[in-house]
Amino acid sequence: ARSRTVGELLAPTSPFDKKCGRENWTVAFAPDGSYLAWSQGHRIVKLVPWAQCLNNFLLHGTKNGANAARPRPGAESGHKSKPCEHLLDCGDIVWSLAFGSSVPEKQSRCVNIEWHRFKFGQDQLLLATGLSNGRIKIWDAYTGKLLLNLMDHTEVVRDLTFAPDGSLILVSASRDKTLRVWDLKDDGNMMKVLRGHPNWVYGCAFSPDSSILCSVGASKAVFLWDMDKYSMLRKLEGHHNDVVACEFSPDGALLATASYDTRVYVWDPHVGVILREFGHLFPPPTPIFAGGANDRWVRSVCFSHDGLHVASLADDKMVRFWRIDEEYPVQVAPLNNGLCCTFSTDGSVLAAGQDGSLYFWATPSQVSSLQHLCRMAIRRVMPTSQVKNLPIPCKVVEFLCYQI
Repeated sequence: ARSRTVGELLAPTSPFDKKCGRENWTVAFAPDGSYLAWSQGHRIVKLVPWAQCLNNFLLHGTKNGANAARPRPGAESGHKSKPCEHLLDCGDIVWSLAFGSSVPEKQSRCVNIEWHRFKFGQDQLLLATGLSNGRIKIWDAYTGKLLLNLMDHTEVVRDLTFAPDGSLILVSASRDKTLRVWDLKDDGNMMKVLRGHPNWVYGCAFSPDSSILCSVGASKAVFLWDMDKYSMLRKLEGHHNDVVACEFSPDGALLATASYDTRVYVWDPHVGVILREFGHLFPPPTPIFAGGANDRWVRSVCFSHDGLHVASLADDKMVRFWRIDEEYPVQVAPLNNGLCCTFSTDGSVLAAGQDGSLYFWATPSQVSSLQHLCRMAIRRVMPTSQVKNLPIPCKVVEFLCYQI
């Protein structure tokens, strides 16, 4: 089935714009659904209220019709004042973005909190931008004001991710082969350097409970880290080329990784087993050829909030929507030169980035079964090892472990 177009946000172009530097490597939605941010190319990040975007799509008569996806109630009122649009000049080419929101109960791990410059409250929303020169700039999303300038990486900051628990712990992945852990409640002080990648680090993602970090990179690397001890848990092996993107399912039971070997794998991160394989080239290339150049390199992958759908974006000019229990895509959409994609906070829209512009599609809609909702509720609090020890029938265990 063809995915339904919702709208588009086109970056302004000039006759002198060169392609290099205009690539949109990153797009992000705020956790409360209030804002959308993306790199427009060169040094500029555009920050817009998401509700305003959807209203504009409706007003200008795009193909979404009257049933367009809307932000969840109250999402646009995440701040006391009405969200405003901002253009942020980051000073260098932007490679990565991440939103982070604060929970006051999550204290900084630093002892001397009375010395802190910033007191982040409940209504705080930060935007982190990772730059080509290795710097990370932290902005107040509501005002567009620059708060912090983090300097320690020596190469491109390829990805950023905030811990979902409101602690304002930020992890950055860089081409300098390291991951760095920053505490923004401690004025952005760096807490830890995670080493282990033999080459460039392309991406990183927290598990929903913030206890595990996944990082992916060149040399087929997929690493899992214990974020309480800052130690490596395990290395996942199975890809045949560089791994460029990763994301956990909403219940933390699954991990999706995208690779230049033309595949998306869905893993059980707790035991390191591949549960699903979504191929983008048929027949699939043999391992010896999977490392070579082809027109099916997968660039990005993301999980929907329903835990049932995964979206992928590949060099064959296609966006694909997959169900985790089906072998073939349930919907597709055309997109030239796509580089990044992510679901909106409520999962109703997929945003995908091209050369400075964004395109939006309505995601496959399906009412989740009660069985699946129960499975997600259980898996949010129980790893695979505990599920397998439950005194329940084998078929139920297999279902809870996403094996059927």
